[in-house]
Amino acid sequence: MLESALEVPEARHALLVSADGLLMARSKDVPKDDADTIAAAMSGMQSLSRTVAGFGGDGAMRWRQTLVEFDSGFVFLISAGEGAYLAVSASPQVDMADITFRMQQLVNQLGKALSTPPRENSGIPT
Repeated sequence: MLESALEVPEARHALLVSADGLLMARSKDVPKDDADTIAAAMSGMQSLSRTVAGFGGDGAMRWRQTLVEFDSGFVFLISAGEGAYLAVSASPQVDMADITFRMQQLVNQLGKALSTPPRENSGIPT
């Protein structure tokens, strides 16, 4: 289903990331090693975005989306359930409203399947 996020013209890649930076799923054109690295970075970007959310308003604002623009395109990051995030990259020509709408549709379709509960201590000594 992750590939459906790429049905928007000019969308490139998609990742599903856990809040702690682990790769949950990737679109087929993203090599596994690259996806692992990007997943960790996306988790960090989300964390930074949440931290500065109050800067945009009254301090009670909730993070909804992070958008990063580069010369060669965009990276969109949205919540995909409790403890999960959907990241999609796209070219500069992408219709930004179209891609964010499609991402929301995908999150709604997958619903609770995208949720990742917080990690628990397994009780195994380290």
